[in-house]
Amino acid sequence: MNDKLELLTGIGIASSCIVSLFGGCDAILITLLIFMGVDYLTGLIVAGVFKNSKKSKTGTLESKAGWKGLLRKGATLMIVLVAVRMDVIIGTDFIRTMVIFAFMSNEVISILENTGLMGIPIPKVLTKAIDILQSRNESNDEQKLL
Repeated sequence: MNDKLELLTGIGIASSCIVSLFGGCDAILITLLIFMGVDYLTGLIVAGVFKNSKKSKTGTLESKAGWKGLLRKGATLMIVLVAVRMDVIIGTDFIRTMVIFAFMSNEVISILENTGLMGIPIPKVLTKAIDILQSRNESNDEQKLL
């Protein structure tokens, strides 16, 4: 009984420390984490069930593609950590919020792409929004190269 209590206490302390690094466990962070999980899960379904993934040569599940996906999610969270620290320095919560919103929109685009690969029809308003976001992103990338 004592070992279980010590383990749970340790998990609670570690969890609290991690959550505080991300600026607290609020609705926006929880939403980002949910979107990341849904994106990863829909990606697994596309590759494992529908065998239609654009992340692998064969379109099926590959551990390397899955690992890269997890690393991308981890890198996303590291950028959120950086944004939190920048906010701490300047005394706001604006940067964290905007960074999380940007990553959430990226996750939504990926979720919609995955569901489209499953054959689920996507409403035209969403496909147009995706096209607009992608074209803006591409034009921003081109401007960065100039």
